[in-house]
Amino acid sequence: MDFDGVTGCIAESRAAAVAFLRLHVPHARTTFRDDVLLVISELVTNSVRHAPGPLTLKLRLLPGGIGITVLDTSPSLPRPRTPDRTGGRGWPIVQSLAHLVNVVPGPHGKTVHVELAW
Repeated sequence: MDFDGVTGCIAESRAAAVAFLRLHVPHARTTFRDDVLLVISELVTNSVRHAPGPLTLKLRLLPGGIGITVLDTSPSLPRPRTPDRTGGRGWPIVQSLAHLVNVVPGPHGKTVHVELAW
């Protein structure tokens, strides 16, 4: 799913994820669905804030859960939050909810891939 990278795409990405979950895992636990939506919101929000331009969201069913991939135009990798900074809490949330987190810089931006287990 391709988005223009402006603020409205955060809600659009969540709506797309809800539709994906309803279609592919209609009986998923509410807590799992909530975790997936939170991770997507955090990843897309980070892309909107820190990467100018469009972004792509990919969702994939895995044998033990779901894969979430966001591609954006910034080659900068996520950084840990410093104690004196406001904000920056989303990345640690993503890391705590996912059982796999992989960030790969590329020539035109980066790819962030996370996997959440059922």
